[in-house]
Amino acid sequence: MPRIYRLRNVALPARAGRYAVMPGRAMLSEVFALTPGDGAASGFVLAQLPRGPAPLLWVQDRVSRQEAGRPYLPGLGLPGPILRVDVARAADVLSAAEDGLHCTALSAVVAEIWGDPPALSFTASKRLALRAEASGLPCWLIRRGASPDLSAARERWRVVSLPSAPHPDDPAAPGAPRWRAELFRARDRRPGTWVMCYDPATDRVDLSAPFADGALAKAGHAGG
Repeated sequence: MPRIYRLRNVALPARAGRYAVMPGRAMLSEVFALTPGDGAASGFVLAQLPRGPAPLLWVQDRVSRQEAGRPYLPGLGLPGPILRVDVARAADVLSAAEDGLHCTALSAVVAEIWGDPPALSFTASKRLALRAEASGLPCWLIRRGASPDLSAARERWRVVSLPSAPHPDDPAAPGAPRWRAELFRARDRRPGTWVMCYDPATDRVDLSAPFADGALAKAGHAGG
């Protein structure tokens, strides 16, 4: 059986010297969805957001709204208010995100950008990274239909949906959401791959190493 780690706003060592996710870190992070319509990227980001009462800023460009839909605010389960900003272009998303990172009254900034627009250059990502660290706010970039070109993001993830965990009361019903999350670039810790499961009852993320026989990878393709 794979070893399980539970975390809530802490960093725990995982096997082979790897480390678990650290929710609420004041830095720029990128999450790539392996398929454009997979909601795993949004769910993964939501599980990492701070749980304080301060507002969250969530910005989407036009294509992200068309292809992936708008976040359903009543179902997000965050304690604070959510400020949604709909814009047309990637450049507008970056501008709004940077403006939001100047506001320390926010809890975090989430920005969705579709594809690989020229506006999202290394310089633009560097501006967001420096602003997030200066203001002490987490900033998450959700990327769909995109390739991992040069970026100043301190952490870069690939996330795909897996079949949900078994429901504790009804084996035929879906349980807690699960993802396969690969940290393929990080500034201050070793990359790795984990199976992640969010437990809404305890507001925790469970992490375990993927199975070595590749069965989980096949499940990920089936679940995505």
